[in-house]
Amino acid sequence: MPPRRTTLPTRSRIPNETDPPAAAGRRPRDRELVRTLVWNILSINSHMEDIRYFWAGVMRISGPQWLIVMAVHDLDRGNGVSVREVSAKLHVDPSFVTTQTKQLEKDGFMRRKPSSEDARVVLLSLSDKTYKGLANLSTQQEGVEDFVFSDLSEPELVRFTETLTMLRLRLEKASLRLAAEV
Repeated sequence: MPPRRTTLPTRSRIPNETDPPAAAGRRPRDRELVRTLVWNILSINSHMEDIRYFWAGVMRISGPQWLIVMAVHDLDRGNGVSVREVSAKLHVDPSFVTTQTKQLEKDGFMRRKPSSEDARVVLLSLSDKTYKGLANLSTQQEGVEDFVFSDLSEPELVRFTETLTMLRLRLEKASLRLAAEV
């Protein structure tokens, strides 16, 4: 086992305009602009969490349970979806999904059954009660989505989604790199 690092990592120096570009054809990033972007993303996350808790409250489940329900809804193609797939989509530990889906099953929102191919794998699917609840919310959800994204054309929404996906993947890699350094 390698020895634990006892010093904090050094803070990177902020480049100035006399520094050479980071890569050919690229100028150094405007750090203030990057900080503004990060704060906007954090603010968006906070507002999305508020909305998530609102929808969860209407269904009488918790915010994390709402995310699990939505992940199963998005991933299930009619045969159920594994706990592992749901935990990967939500970036949470499978044991958390297992615990929460047991409660959702007890409350009538979820079905859990062993896979016919591998009994160790639990497949999740939504109950009729959940589908009915989601159907009742769909008009309201579509109204919120229309309001939020009304100023983006289809090509702009595609480009924005691609950009966010790229940022998500890079942040995931950065997180892994930082964890490896500690």
